[in-house]
Amino acid sequence: IAIREGVYKSFQVTQDHFQELYGHKVAPFIYNSSSPQDIENFASDNRISVMIINTQAFNARGADARRIYQELDQFGTRKPIEIISQTNPILIIDEPQSVDGKKTMESMQDFKSLFTLRYSATHKVEYNKVYRLDALDAYNKRLVKKIQVKGINLKGSTGTSGYLYLEQIILSSTKSPIALIEFEQRGTQGVKRIRRKLEQGVSLYELSSEMPAYRNLMIEEINGAQNKIVVGGKDIYPGDILNNQEESTFRRVQIRETILSHLKKEKQLFEKGIKVLTLFFIDSVDKYRVYDENGEEGLGEYAKIFEEEYNNAKNDFLDLFQQEYNDYLKETDISKVYKGYFPSYFNYLERDDAHRIHDGYFAIDKKKKRMVDPSLKKNTEESDDVSAYDLIMKDKERLLSFEEPARFIFSHSALKEGWDNPNVFQICTLKNPEGGSEIRRRQEVGRGMRLCVNQDGVRLDYEMIGDQVHEINKLTVIASESYEAFAKGLQSEIASTLKERPQKAEVDFFISKMVENEKGEKYRLTSDDAKKINKLLYKTDIIDEEDKITEEGKEHIEKGTMSLPENLEPYRGSIANLLKSIYTETTFKPENERATITLRTNENFKKKEFQELWKKISLKTIYEVQFDTPKLISESALLINRDLHIADMAYEVKTGEQKEDGSKEDLDSGTHFTQSEQERFRLKSNPFYNTVYDIVGEIENLTNLTRRTIVGILQKIREDKFYLLRKNPEEFIAKCSKIINEAKAGLIINNIVYHKIEEEYDAKTVFTNDNTALRNAINLKKHIYDYLTSDSRIETEFAKALDQAVEVVVYAKLPKSFYITTPVGRYSPDWAIVFEKEKVRYIYFVAETKGSDSSMELRGTENLKIHCARVHFEEISGNEVRYDVVDNYDKLMDLVQLK
Repeated sequence: IAIREGVYKSFQVTQDHFQELYGHKVAPFIYNSSSPQDIENFASDNRISVMIINTQAFNARGADARRIYQELDQFGTRKPIEIISQTNPILIIDEPQSVDGKKTMESMQDFKSLFTLRYSATHKVEYNKVYRLDALDAYNKRLVKKIQVKGINLKGSTGTSGYLYLEQIILSSTKSPIALIEFEQRGTQGVKRIRRKLEQGVSLYELSSEMPAYRNLMIEEINGAQNKIVVGGKDIYPGDILNNQEESTFRRVQIRETILSHLKKEKQLFEKGIKVLTLFFIDSVDKYRVYDENGEEGLGEYAKIFEEEYNNAKNDFLDLFQQEYNDYLKETDISKVYKGYFPSYFNYLERDDAHRIHDGYFAIDKKKKRMVDPSLKKNTEESDDVSAYDLIMKDKERLLSFEEPARFIFSHSALKEGWDNPNVFQICTLKNPEGGSEIRRRQEVGRGMRLCVNQDGVRLDYEMIGDQVHEINKLTVIASESYEAFAKGLQSEIASTLKERPQKAEVDFFISKMVENEKGEKYRLTSDDAKKINKLLYKTDIIDEEDKITEEGKEHIEKGTMSLPENLEPYRGSIANLLKSIYTETTFKPENERATITLRTNENFKKKEFQELWKKISLKTIYEVQFDTPKLISESALLINRDLHIADMAYEVKTGEQKEDGSKEDLDSGTHFTQSEQERFRLKSNPFYNTVYDIVGEIENLTNLTRRTIVGILQKIREDKFYLLRKNPEEFIAKCSKIINEAKAGLIINNIVYHKIEEEYDAKTVFTNDNTALRNAINLKKHIYDYLTSDSRIETEFAKALDQAVEVVVYAKLPKSFYITTPVGRYSPDWAIVFEKEKVRYIYFVAETKGSDSSMELRGTENLKIHCARVHFEEISGNEVRYDVVDNYDKLMDLVQLK
């Protein structure tokens, strides 16, 4: 419906254009089986006639749809389809991806068309292309708006709700389906959100570091066929969020940032006669409008938030205007004051109350005369609701006038195809991202990409305003995810649709390119410039008749001696770089660095030297410790009262936009968007949710102390510090536990003893063949796996040095499943190394790689863990296995001592 009405509207506004081209107006009409005269005119008129028809008109089951195949009296017992098909029309399908069903495709054969053109930016099935203007060409030619992205991150999660977001379900032909899930995890500094690929049966309680909000929650089922998982007895589908208690806070921030972006844009464009519109897409009408039992309407949650935030922002803007005007009067001679300085935009902003400047566009219940959620097409997120689209199209022109107060539009996300208003400058989707969609972000920005028009209906394109086109035409997307996630996803979606870039110095290559002289002054090449450059390059043999750069031409370009039009001589260096980009562009897409390979233990693992080392280090121990409990209580309380701070909840807004001139390589590498701003704001109130906490028990688990000791510490904490528990219980527990562990470490470091026990680690369990490494991992010769991935530069350099060292026989990066139990938690050393017997005094070495090997620079808990490791290895191996901390290979060699 939206496409049909949009096409009809386009023909109406281009009547004069076609009359200039063909000498008469095009005759468009919307097909209606009850209007035979229009169909007769279409078949008999010798002018260009256009019939606009929906697939429902010939492909649905209703009586109206069947009429096109029936013999009707109005047509002299002929069938409408026969009359139409006898003309052998040219069939143009707009947005064909929405009508690619088998039945529809078969029905289209009945039109007996001369040929068929399929017009879309997001084809699902691709046929022979007759023309292609992809997203990058459209942007570089300044035919669409520039995209700016605002991403929002909430900082300081309370972790009390059991948050879970299902991004997608990943299917495999060889393995069971896995789910990509975001959840919260307790760390030493508080709660953070992490993304993991999880299998069925995994405990979220364990993965979250035993946060109470996840108690008894696990991935009960991953159903690939139904595209869902089951957690806590609830079905969760990609894009769903479970227990997101902070959602209303996040939506308020989105609305606030959208309003601020709108007002800044509105102030910039008002004097140019451009009405600025903003679109909010929501997933339920009751978020915008509610009705009581008498049918009286009221504001929904988002409408209330909008009016509150708009009033605050508007008042701030009006105060700013007044201040600017007062400053202007102070600095200007009163006789020279420009009377129009206090701008009409001030009056425009002041004119309308908050309730007048927003409006809702949804489906309408004809009986109850109220807004309702639109009906959806089967198995889609799109609507086929006629009433909703009619309302949108009817008001399209009216919304562009300053006389119409509405400039913030709320609509259902299923109706997004209907919104192609050119003056949409902000889009905000107040719903969770739809996981698994390959074109979601492109569709989201697509509603606002058309270049804007002013009050006279004049389109402000490159021909009209030149280089200002992207300063004025800038679409801001207030994303429902982080800036990084949205920008990366959008670039990937755009890159996947691009045609191969031209490797020729043809005229189109130069049009609209920005060049720069030595003074830094910029100039955009025109169509005439492009033609002159191309002609001169061909004339001087820089390019051949196919516009390809010759070998001789490359030499001239490298030296900067190619011929150029006289007016472009100052830009020689910049134009040379443009030409170089043609023959130096990489044509391959970079490999996905986050893709993984499965690791298998290699022959090094089986070497007798490594097996001997493993026998010596695989024994387990238990520890015994003594310390002064009253001193620990007083020391811990003192440190908590001094050092405990809980951050306020805040939100961070990152803003970035497209580069001035884009390339496919930029999109492939994720550098087409550049971040320009980052700002953090404090939230006025911290939400606290009613998860029941055993504070003593939680700290007990994290410190391995008795409940009595924990109670003794908490009783000595100042009231203002204890109040921080309500501010963020998870962060309170994590930070208190960390401080207590630091205090404990200082007291017990010289009072711990380890004892061997009968148990030992099984090598096959520790070094499994199910480990993975990233594809950008380093390839090694002496490691027990062929590849090693490390996020630490120190570890990477250390591994390379081990691999190259003649003294080293074999080594292993020890996994987290190999650990020593300590009073402050588990500790896993980094490396197990075997040296050549004849070359060093200490053959077997277990190493920890740190940025510093000085115990003075290591924190209390880290220092204690390292001390425990020394005592542990001395207990299980005597002097046969040496353990120490090193920061590079040279330090290691100092310790093992060459013979």
